Amino acid sequence: MDLRIGSTPPSESERRAIDAVLGPPASGWEGGERAAADGRMSVAGQVARARRHLLLPALQAAQSSAGWVSPGALNHICRRLTVPPAEAWGVATFYALLSVEPRAAVVAHLCDDLACRLRGAEELCRGMERALGPEGGKSGGSGPAWFRSPCLGLCDRAPAALVTRAGDRPREQAITGATPEGVSAALDGRGSEGSTARLPQFGEPGLRLLRRVGRVDPTSLDDYRAQGGYAALRQAISLGPAGVLREVTDSKLVGRGGAAFPTGRKWEAVARNPARPHHLVCNADESEPGTFKDRVLMEADPFAIIEAMTVAAYATGCARGWIYVRGEYALAVERLAGAIAAARVRGLLGDTVMGQPLAFDIEIRRGAGAYICGEETALFNSIEGFRGEPRNKPPFPVDVGLFGKPTLVNNVETLVNVLEIVRDGGPRYAAAGTAGSTGTKLYCVSGCAARPGLYEMPFGVTLRQLIDRAGGVRDGRSLQAVLLGGAAGTFLTPAEIDVTLSFEGTRAIGASLGSGVVLLLDDRVDLWDQVLRIASFFRDESCGQCVPCRVGTVRQEEALQRIRAGRTIGSRADEVLLVADLAQVMRDASICGLGQTASAAVQSALEKGLIGGDRATPGAAGPRP
Repeated sequence: MDLRIGSTPPSESERRAIDAVLGPPASGWEGGERAAADGRMSVAGQVARARRHLLLPALQAAQSSAGWVSPGALNHICRRLTVPPAEAWGVATFYALLSVEPRAAVVAHLCDDLACRLRGAEELCRGMERALGPEGGKSGGSGPAWFRSPCLGLCDRAPAALVTRAGDRPREQAITGATPEGVSAALDGRGSEGSTARLPQFGEPGLRLLRRVGRVDPTSLDDYRAQGGYAALRQAISLGPAGVLREVTDSKLVGRGGAAFPTGRKWEAVARNPARPHHLVCNADESEPGTFKDRVLMEADPFAIIEAMTVAAYATGCARGWIYVRGEYALAVERLAGAIAAARVRGLLGDTVMGQPLAFDIEIRRGAGAYICGEETALFNSIEGFRGEPRNKPPFPVDVGLFGKPTLVNNVETLVNVLEIVRDGGPRYAAAGTAGSTGTKLYCVSGCAARPGLYEMPFGVTLRQLIDRAGGVRDGRSLQAVLLGGAAGTFLTPAEIDVTLSFEGTRAIGASLGSGVVLLLDDRVDLWDQVLRIASFFRDESCGQCVPCRVGTVRQEEALQRIRAGRTIGSRADEVLLVADLAQVMRDASICGLGQTASAAVQSALEKGLIGGDRATPGAAGPRP
């Protein structure tokens, strides 16, 4: 790809879609009429270049218009934003949901990740191959196409698919419990929209994070306020920023995204930073296989997220908020956009909030299919219009974050906890759970569970109790293993399911709660298939920026394939030692958490003897939970 903008023009529909995102050209520097003053870098040119953060939304608009990012569309975007085509090409090719090669206008993305594999994903893919031909579409064909996809965040209703339709009126449709007939109907324009599932815990007393889910209309601000909405923000304004910070610190809340960093300490670091402006980012890019908790909150209780972000902004001095939502969550984006618009109309966002001298507004940014963008600094790069590659730390985001300014980053679950903390007080919140893990936790139970779904449980219950709450293992089968924490988590044996579900409890046995994934695997499951899918997932999702991860994830998968096939280089013990050495290198030398945890589940499966040496045979059945 050249550095110079080519001469190929966009189609009229592509131009309209892109200009709807970028607005009409304001100068010759961004595709308008040239004037004499435009012959040199002018204020107008600097303004155009400063809008690079709109690069990803513009590329997504082009993709939604034509089904791919054509050379003409890329040229138009580059001209409008004064971005060299080679750089824009690098961004466009970084994301799985964007294509720079011609692609069908109607596409089905079929999840073949961990939970869906247990519910018939391979049969679904074979059925679509019979109906539409090989993956990617028939050569030279103009009809719909299908592609395999990593986790779509619909694990509780697996197998899942996402159908995208490009054109003047682009449409996306999530399909759960997918069958070849159901996907074909969606490709033909038939079938119903995806919706939030009725949760197993619907109507239970004592729920905190999920107390409004299923009881409140997610599109109605009045309904949300009738259920106690915006009481926390009113209380926050009464407490003042220092009071809110004190309550959050006293609550001992830690991040729910996996790192478990103290939330109060992070908020205080941003609040006291003298550099301005401060940015607030809600990380809603939950792409960890097996995770769907944030999706449920965004779809079913979006106003809670908007209120929680406003409280956080008030406490830390942030004037601008961003919600970065994973690209596959169309319904979540729709619900959040509606909530933001309603809050603006009612004076709950904007130049003044609740009549107070507080200016805060929120912008949604949608990902485009990159697991790595769940890492906070990769997310910053994505918003800013660059490839979603992690940055070296330090400096940390509280000092140098989005657009080089102090930035507060929390995930959806963490932020929603803040509402209760501010409303009822930090010490009262800290009284629930354990000394080192306060409050409640959301667990994404899927796989071979009798009742898969999202469960809210206080810290301190055991994994066995959670499994029992989900109905145990389906069909009365025996439990073979549990994947705790997702692809970056740890396999546990049946003998370990009495572990206390808390940060300190899981740490004591060398495991991690991670993002709250609890994937049950019964005695019929081929664990080799699951482990190899994890290895291939990290191979594909590595951004490739650092050598330890880029090479290590490939070599890890290769070694596993040799062990499974019985074609080891040397003995099996030699190959297992090689996998351990690769794991150590990735942990020690990778830039970010992806490389540092890419071997965790693989290592646990090998060390605990859950995967055999030369054949794909399910492991010995353990006791029923």
